[in-house]
Amino acid sequence: MSKSKKILQLFITFFKIGAFTFGGGYAMIPLIQQQIAEKKKWITDDDILEIIAIAESTPGPIAINSATFVGYKVAGFFGSFFATLGVVLPSFVIIMLISFVLRNFTEYQAVKYAFYGIRAGVLALLVKALWTMYAKIKKNAIGYILMALAFIVVTFLDINVLYVIAGCAVVGIIYSSIAARRIKK
Repeated sequence: MSKSKKILQLFITFFKIGAFTFGGGYAMIPLIQQQIAEKKKWITDDDILEIIAIAESTPGPIAINSATFVGYKVAGFFGSFFATLGVVLPSFVIIMLISFVLRNFTEYQAVKYAFYGIRAGVLALLVKALWTMYAKIKKNAIGYILMALAFIVVTFLDINVLYVIAGCAVVGIIYSSIAARRIKK
């Protein structure tokens, strides 16, 4: 397949993901995994985990970061550009249209109920993404301890998430270094 066809497919795939996913980047993770890793086989499930970890750790929305990383891995600079454009364009257009229409309908109870339903659906997608990621990671005591501590620190101590991510990354690097040294011996 030529590079220009891959770029076009990246744009179309991420355009569909961006157009038909409600709830933001975390809700897009299962669709990205299904379309990119399972259906197109452009990357592996392990790549998805790495991309999500990087996308969460870098500034910006996870969906945009994920599209950028996948696009670059599949087709270089232009792949990242068009994958990112594809995931952003539907939201941009939809938000523009909704903002004009919604101003007149926000007081209607049916509109409020519709958003309650959408929130429930988004929560289900987030739980599925969490379960999928949990099922694929290596499980060990350090991972469980870090997960519990990160949850407690973010939820109850109101510490900035960036500090927690950076701290977990440092612990992960130290743990991996120690484990690699033990394997060499």
